[in-house]
Amino acid sequence: MSARDLAVAITIAVALLVLLVMLLAWRRRIRRDSVFTAPLGVPEHAEVFRRDEVLYVSTTRHEQPLERLAVSPLAYRARGELAVTDRGIALCLDGAPTVFLANDRLVAIDRATVTIDRVVEPGGLVRLAWSIDDDTVVDSYLRLATGDPMNLISDLQRLVPAAPDTGATS
Repeated sequence: MSARDLAVAITIAVALLVLLVMLLAWRRRIRRDSVFTAPLGVPEHAEVFRRDEVLYVSTTRHEQPLERLAVSPLAYRARGELAVTDRGIALCLDGAPTVFLANDRLVAIDRATVTIDRVVEPGGLVRLAWSIDDDTVVDSYLRLATGDPMNLISDLQRLVPAAPDTGATS
């Protein structure tokens, strides 16, 4: 075996090892996050106000855009459609069941520039902050296929319940 053949064999072995480690890490993340599932199914008689073609990018821990969560069925990037209804947001992603974020689950809607795997122009992502359970808020990031996301964000912000009035004054 020549030195060149040995170098090629070592390179292939290292590449396979890296791929194996990546696969095991992803499987571990899926196991870790299996306690979380996104709510599925659109309620009957939900009136659709607008539809937009989107690229679903990721779901992360709230305010931690680089800490991906493998929330079922939002574990993988996908193209799809976002439907804004009178009762919440329906996210219909290719190859996945429809995720429905009811108004009472929504915490905040705003713009973002960075999330795991994606950096775009300033404010080019739509960030949906929502409650995945009673104690956990997550952020899901979408990229609008066409147009400026500001009109979509304005429509979505109307769905977010107002914060309760605590009576405190400043």
